[in-house]
Amino acid sequence: MRVAVVGAGLGGVSAAVGLHRRGHEVTLYERGAELREAGTAVVVMPNGARALRELGLGDCISGTAMPAVTGGLRDWRGRPLLVTDAVQAQAQIGTAVTVSRAELHRALRAPLPAELVHTATPVQRLEPDDTGVTVIGADGPSTRADAVVVADGIGSRLRAQLFPQHPGLRRVGRLDLRGMLPKPAGLDVTELLAGIMVDRRTGAMFGLFPVDETVLYWFTDSALHGAPPAAEEARREVLSVMTDWHPAVRTLIEATPLADIYVDPIACLAEPLPSFAIGRIALLGDAAHAMTPDLGQGASQAFEDAAALTRHLADATPGDVVERLRRYDAERRPRTSRLMLASSRQSRLISKTGAAAWLRDALLRAIPSRLATRQLAAMWHA
Repeated sequence: MRVAVVGAGLGGVSAAVGLHRRGHEVTLYERGAELREAGTAVVVMPNGARALRELGLGDCISGTAMPAVTGGLRDWRGRPLLVTDAVQAQAQIGTAVTVSRAELHRALRAPLPAELVHTATPVQRLEPDDTGVTVIGADGPSTRADAVVVADGIGSRLRAQLFPQHPGLRRVGRLDLRGMLPKPAGLDVTELLAGIMVDRRTGAMFGLFPVDETVLYWFTDSALHGAPPAAEEARREVLSVMTDWHPAVRTLIEATPLADIYVDPIACLAEPLPSFAIGRIALLGDAAHAMTPDLGQGASQAFEDAAALTRHLADATPGDVVERLRRYDAERRPRTSRLMLASSRQSRLISKTGAAAWLRDALLRAIPSRLATRQLAAMWHA
């Protein structure tokens, strides 16, 4: 069966590999001039790791398990608010993994034959009919496919064409900075690893995860007023907000070269899509369910999508594609819709300020660690 995958991010590449391994004739289209993933690191939750193993891609993250640490929420000075026993959660459900985006992308795409990949090939639109889908590029029809997977990211152009009445993306008024760097000599950040720090005065947030024994990945979330600034100005603004935070926070942000800092306004789908499947076309990853990063489930949900899609199309023929994609939609849309809502709630909770934030912190401190751990394990369970 001929399958076209549009978009070669982490989710699109994973789906292309899974479908290729099941014997389908796969063509992967990428708008960019080369097949690569830019950025810092990505946290693959245990459910995402299970999806990669189902796709036969578990080796891509083997040997990079996160150290057994106590995560959770802390205030801006590093004092505990909500402590989770990550060791217990990992023993029950599995281990989270933090890995370089570029390295993970290279590992995921390695099993895909080069001749199946078409870079610098933007897909302008899709024209479905009763027997297939015509993929239209900038120079006219590119191919005919029995099924098409739309994985062209958070700003998906094809999503807008398929759902013209959908409101699309909305910005949440927050700015995301991300960086990755070798651990500075003499800096002890053990207590901060795999945790989030929040400031009830400003609503700002800082997270820190180990990529390996020597490399750290950090990110911030702060209020955004107007257009997103360039990296230098964004770093200066964030540092001005975090003048009295735990000293490791400023040290890490200041030590990261500007070229290695990524700045993005945080956005998500304004509302869930009515379907992840329209006839012979399926949506995957951020194109289907872009959510705020507050639960760290973006990449893991894309991997779950890829595994589910591969499973439902494993032995499909052109004649039963529509029904198989309906099953994919029925499996994936309810779960991702719940996570989209939960992530938005978490975003609002973390960014509170003033009296509401003071009350939040007091309530968080009152939650037993075992209950927080149980809730964490439930989220990781696919």
